[in-house]
Amino acid sequence: MSPAPPWPTDVTDPVAVRRDLHAHPEVGFTEVRTAARVLDALERLGVPVRTGAAVADVAGLAGLPPAAELTAAADRAVAQGVPAELVARFAGGATALVATLAGDRPGPAVGLRVDMDALPVAETDASDHPPRSGGYASRTAGVMHACGHDGHVAIGLALAARLADRDFPGTVRLLFQPAEEGVRGAAPMVAAGGVEGLDALLAVHLGFGLDTGALALRTTDMVSTTKRRVTFTGAAAHAAHAPERGRHALLAAAATALALHTLPAAQPAGTRVNVGRLCGGTATNVVPATAELAYETRAADPAAQTELDRRADEVVAGSAVAYGVDTATAVTGRAVSADTDDRVAEAVGGAAAGLPAFTDVRARASLRASDDASLMMQAVQAAGGVAGYLLVGSTGRGAHHAPDFDLDEAALSPAVDLLEAVLRAGRLDAAR
Repeated sequence: MSPAPPWPTDVTDPVAVRRDLHAHPEVGFTEVRTAARVLDALERLGVPVRTGAAVADVAGLAGLPPAAELTAAADRAVAQGVPAELVARFAGGATALVATLAGDRPGPAVGLRVDMDALPVAETDASDHPPRSGGYASRTAGVMHACGHDGHVAIGLALAARLADRDFPGTVRLLFQPAEEGVRGAAPMVAAGGVEGLDALLAVHLGFGLDTGALALRTTDMVSTTKRRVTFTGAAAHAAHAPERGRHALLAAAATALALHTLPAAQPAGTRVNVGRLCGGTATNVVPATAELAYETRAADPAAQTELDRRADEVVAGSAVAYGVDTATAVTGRAVSADTDDRVAEAVGGAAAGLPAFTDVRARASLRASDDASLMMQAVQAAGGVAGYLLVGSTGRGAHHAPDFDLDEAALSPAVDLLEAVLRAGRLDAAR
């Protein structure tokens, strides 16, 4: 007899599932416990699930965490009681899952992106923080669900439980995506054919300035972005005796960081640059031989993004020449700008009209952020299908990505109701 899993097996209550996931957050590509929980739930529902390289080949991916971090994630999952065979299945960054539910009659093939990862943010210890007072705050130091993805997974699993009766037209493909933060997880899923054959693709996000009861049928200002890691290689030397023999990699990286932040001033409105990490050197009396810089660019349209990335490359190259160092740049993640198709907005709006929980249905709302669900949307639209990115209001405390972030759990069941109504209606056929 198999041992009982270390989580409740009933996924019909999204609040309970969300709280369990909130207490056990995992950053991108380390979502071992989360993926194991998703797989266990879907298999109990009789839903076919694919995992591994067949759904996302992450071997050699530039945005993959270091091997030591991946190993630590697997060890943590074991310590949390995840069965060893499931840990082995999802170790090494292979945490993506694709589940397919077949309805009992012909209809459209619709995909739903469900992002799973948490953030490297330490959750507040304030006593009035609901997860803290409720006993489900993060149990992993320095990591928390600060963007609502725990709620997204809870919604996806509750939806699967409802659709397990197969009383809907067509097929539903649930794409449980790792590493949305840093926009790293969607690209390998698209490359593996995860969205091929879909008539429609939906992505849902909680919050982003909308109160509980609100629903935005379209998301505007979904900006493109490129994430890059630059390694600077110089030469070490004694900082006092012979500094002229060295080539200062850390100064080259620092100069690059300052210059990169000047770029938006010469670009169209809406462009952004942020250097998020800069490290290098070994000792105060040694000219640093290596340094590493991680930065992102963002823009409102593809042309502006291309130009911003070109100029950023020039900044890196110029610093390399000025300081006599070598550089190597790796793209660790990317997303594109995307728009919701009218047919998706109409179908969702029609479904929302019959749900009293949605008291403020809006034609559109601004995201002012990036999400690599856009890559899935782009792929489906390029193949003749339709796609949409919806915002479901959640009045929770704190801003997204902040230590005191929390979502309103009252928004979870209505989100499931909405998606269920859309999928049972079968109005997203690409041939319509």
